[in-house]
Amino acid sequence: MLDAAIPALLRRFIGPLVQRGELAIALPGGEKLVFGDGTAPRAHIRFTDRTAVVAMLRDPDLQFGELFMDQRLRVEEGTVYDVLELLLRDDRDVPPNAFVRMLDAWRMRLRPVLQHNLPGKSRANVAHHYDLDDRLYELFLDAGRQYSCAYFERGDEDLETAQRAKQRHIAAKLLVEPHHRVLDIGCGWGGMARYLAGVAGAAHVTGITLSQEQLAHARRLGEDTAFADRLDYRLEDYRHTPGRFERIVSVGMFEHVGVGFYDTFFQRCRQLLTDDGVMLLHFIGNSDVPDFNNPWIEKYIFPGGHIPSLSECTPAIERSGLVVTDIEVLRLHYARTLRLWRERFMARRAEAAALYDERFCRMWEFYLSMSEAAFRFQEIAIFQIQLAVRQENVPLTRDYVAVREKALRLREAALEVAAEVPETA
Repeated sequence: MLDAAIPALLRRFIGPLVQRGELAIALPGGEKLVFGDGTAPRAHIRFTDRTAVVAMLRDPDLQFGELFMDQRLRVEEGTVYDVLELLLRDDRDVPPNAFVRMLDAWRMRLRPVLQHNLPGKSRANVAHHYDLDDRLYELFLDAGRQYSCAYFERGDEDLETAQRAKQRHIAAKLLVEPHHRVLDIGCGWGGMARYLAGVAGAAHVTGITLSQEQLAHARRLGEDTAFADRLDYRLEDYRHTPGRFERIVSVGMFEHVGVGFYDTFFQRCRQLLTDDGVMLLHFIGNSDVPDFNNPWIEKYIFPGGHIPSLSECTPAIERSGLVVTDIEVLRLHYARTLRLWRERFMARRAEAAALYDERFCRMWEFYLSMSEAAFRFQEIAIFQIQLAVRQENVPLTRDYVAVREKALRLREAALEVAAEVPETA
């Protein structure tokens, strides 16, 4: 009876989603279903066994990625990104059915447990993703190892140019001066800290991370700079950082804090900032109502992570005593970033397979593809929130951002010229 019902269930659930393009689905019994209007993009998938189809119908948010990883769902025409585009680009117009609403409600109730990110759990969560073989990230990131959304001033820049523009944009908003001490919370491989010290001219930059691999790389590159004495990288939780700083920056780390710790995070930032302090928080955000972390991402990629809505984090900011002085929403910039990462990863996929295995490569392809599709077709964007201890710490209008970006661009050019001039005896 179930075998006979499967085609009808697929038509019921997938039919409303795929109105444009073409998605063909081959079932284990030989039946083929076709959805859409026959235009591009076109993709063809095949289920290898009946239980795979049942799993997909029961929990598509988790099972689609798992089935693709295990090759029980095979993409035989197009790419997995094409399949996701067909399924996601119009899904906001399709109301969820009763079963999906029940599953979503259950996952919302699980959020406090999954995101209970005490220091020990936070370190374990970070190690799960960021302490992978360091050579993996060389395959698709830019030379400066920026593992966060790039900033496309025109839209057609290469990855290196767009990542440098991101650093410049953030540094301009931070209003860094030569006497400033800067804290970089979640410094990754240290690229933002090096920019703030080497180009923006900060007196000292402290970068903290919970990843052993990132720390080693950041220290290695920092030691090779002419301003190594102004850099300090530490394996440290933000809750344990001592001292005071005129500026704080955090890029791509807030997604790992957990909803239950937002008050702790912003209160600690307030304690760390001096009275003339300014902070720039760059993070993946949800432009819709609060939601749960995608279960496949939670299980395989970023355990303990969360994409917050502004309504979840701004109350904690208000309670901390910090003042919101600017909010910018970067729409589609991360979709473009992820497209470039995916293309670079797929071009060097054999090297990733040599480091891990084919299943890992399918997992990584799905991760990059699903993330790009989410930023392109769903309510996911980048939020940049500028915060200050006092509202007069930031200029009256936003004109200063362009002025400072121009000055930073000139400094970058001067440093590049200086690096090309050979030393004289």
